Amino acid sequence: MLHLGFVSHAIFPSTAPKSYVFARRTSSGRGVRTCERARLRPWRAMAVLGVEKTVGRGEERAPVEKEQYDAIVIGSGIGGLVAATQLAVKGARVLVLEKYVIPGGSSGFFERDGFTFDVGSSVMFGFSDKGNLNLITQALAAVGHKMQVIPDPTTVHFHLPSNLSVRVHREYDDFITELINNFPHEKDGILGFYNECWKIFNALNSLELKSLEEPIYLFGQFFKKPSECLTLAYYLPQNAGEIARKHIKDPQLLSFIDAECFIVSTVNALQTPMINASMVLCDRHFGGINYPVGGVGGIAKALANGLVEKGGKILYKANVTNIILENGKAIGVRLPDGREFFSRSVISNATRWDTFGKLLKVDNLPEEEKNFQRIYVKAPSFLSIHMGVKASVLPPDTDCHHFILEDDWNRLEKPYGSIFLSIPTVLDSTLAPKGHHILHIFTTSGIEDWEGLSRKDYEEKKEIVANQIISRLENKLFPGLRNSIILKEYGILIRSQLFLISM
Repeated sequence: MLHLGFVSHAIFPSTAPKSYVFARRTSSGRGVRTCERARLRPWRAMAVLGVEKTVGRGEERAPVEKEQYDAIVIGSGIGGLVAATQLAVKGARVLVLEKYVIPGGSSGFFERDGFTFDVGSSVMFGFSDKGNLNLITQALAAVGHKMQVIPDPTTVHFHLPSNLSVRVHREYDDFITELINNFPHEKDGILGFYNECWKIFNALNSLELKSLEEPIYLFGQFFKKPSECLTLAYYLPQNAGEIARKHIKDPQLLSFIDAECFIVSTVNALQTPMINASMVLCDRHFGGINYPVGGVGGIAKALANGLVEKGGKILYKANVTNIILENGKAIGVRLPDGREFFSRSVISNATRWDTFGKLLKVDNLPEEEKNFQRIYVKAPSFLSIHMGVKASVLPPDTDCHHFILEDDWNRLEKPYGSIFLSIPTVLDSTLAPKGHHILHIFTTSGIEDWEGLSRKDYEEKKEIVANQIISRLENKLFPGLRNSIILKEYGILIRSQLFLISM
């Protein structure tokens, strides 16, 4: 049997891989703590497990590292690195095990022919210097690091059916003015909906944001900020679609709110918790979107360096295959080459599915985990296209981030229906050779569409789908795009995000 209890959180509201980050050490619980890079609805959770199962008797032991750690972290995604650094700065002896050769996971980077590509999203929240939601700034500061960032004047440029074009300007008044100009008959509804978002955001921003599920923490926060906590409690079970419909009647405007929520959660407004939506829809104006100079991969590199400077250790090419259990407790991990490492706690930055289904060999899931997997399901994977193009194909006023849904609102949540586009070189030209830009394209794609294919069929299908996406961008935004391409990389980004399907 397993016992699961939520104790700590990491938050990543963003269009794709992670943006807000926070993790903290707790003294409660024992065994394995999961901090999977997932988008929980309404919150991402790290969990503590106690496992009433022992390693089989007579099991042959491989060579063991004699050093004992306070915590071992599986994976160096941003969530894992923040957990590790928060522990290290408090004096814990921490070891991070990463299966790749660089840190970051989907917040990592790769280089090709002079181009530096972000693996995942370029829409970065949490870099501001004010409020309580600047969680990347806080995480870096904890280990003595600070990154230079470039403010993005436009969070996203929407290109939607019926030629609806909306820029989400950094300045809130500019955004609201543009939206009202598109829907003048819904001025009061627009102001009413976004004012409710700000009410929730201001409540969140007044708190030291750590957990909305840990009773002791909430009890303490209630006495410090009773009004704000009551506000959050009121909105916690509500979704953004229901709130929008209280204020707005125009079907196309409600569809725009769906698109606003989709880039947050990959589901429509009726399935997006109002608290999550409010955090992102307001923080893009309060703290703003800020791109780290040199690329998103610099965040993980800075955290990894900070971890080592604070006495922690990180090993690369160290793929954990098993969590070792003994006497009802997780005591260490095992690698494919037989090496074993031991610690007082094990923190998993893998998904819950991988943690329970692969790293831990258990017959019966605890009731808490069964309930979790009933309420939350995996968000879609993405087809990811990285391209280097000639700069001349982009108009001079091109925005950094775009969301494209050309003809039919009903395609919003369909595989390949909508397109996310980032052009980080609009903000940081050093990422590409002179006279060139980077285009990073995402479109949702069910992983089941790619399973079971031969290598040849897999490569052919990637080429076909990618060419269709490129043609759509060429028709909608950038005539001549195909002929400007000098470098292409395709891949399937298997997401570990989760989204809420019921409450």
